[in-house]
Amino acid sequence: MTGIGLSTNLRGILWALLATGLFAAVAALAKFAVSEYHVLQILFFRQIIVFLSTLGPVAKGFPQSLKTGQPRLHAVRLIGAFVALSASIWAVAVLPLTTAITLAFAQVFVVALLAMWFLKEPVGLCRLFAVIVGFSGVVVVMRPGVDGLINIYALIPLAGAVGAAFAVISVRRLSQTDATANLLFYQAAFVGALAGIPLIWLWVTPDLFGLFFLIAIGVLATVGQWVGVKALRLGEASVIANIQYTQLIYAAALGYLIFDEIPDAQTVTGAAIIIGSALYIVYREAKRMP
Repeated sequence: MTGIGLSTNLRGILWALLATGLFAAVAALAKFAVSEYHVLQILFFRQIIVFLSTLGPVAKGFPQSLKTGQPRLHAVRLIGAFVALSASIWAVAVLPLTTAITLAFAQVFVVALLAMWFLKEPVGLCRLFAVIVGFSGVVVVMRPGVDGLINIYALIPLAGAVGAAFAVISVRRLSQTDATANLLFYQAAFVGALAGIPLIWLWVTPDLFGLFFLIAIGVLATVGQWVGVKALRLGEASVIANIQYTQLIYAAALGYLIFDEIPDAQTVTGAAIIIGSALYIVYREAKRMP
């Protein structure tokens, strides 16, 4: 993705589409893994891989590579990331894959509000309209009144959505001054430590296949995080957040291929609305190109 001739927002959108696909794949794999391993053990393996991926870039520029002028923003981001990552794995353990991912889209609303308040991004009527239309597609898929919306477990992905929104806003600001390796190094160290301490009591020794499976989750999640930071470095947070809706499409495809889930008419209708919302944002950004 060279981005030749594309606006920064449009380039960010393309990277975000790749990131959402990777995270949907991670969620699908995690749904299998939680039957054998605790949520925190899966998260711990993810952070180990992320940590290893940062060592080369960090060592190359050490100690300047670890310096930051915004430690408080890092703290907000790390707490938000821990809540979001833990909730995302826990949610797929207790909810259907599509339901968990759909409820997590509440992040888009929070990001849009935070982008206006803290980043002073110009979230105009057209962009807000796209966010609302996109979420209406989520509501169509969810069918108000079904178990997914009244189940107490629905609060898990909603909490994760709030944490993710604070992390996204923080990364958007930090990515303008701090290197990607810096951002992911601190996240891996902090989240990995929080997830690792309870494993003294919760650890389950994986067999060879289990080890490979956990590492695969970590590798896909790591690539997704590098790509996700790239997207936020290029695009405005409220624009990139709206692209998260497309993760539902990835989830539906994976649900069909892996879990033999066949989308019904309402799911297809909601998916069409969601895709339309995302394409509208792409169209608007393309028109803004010089």
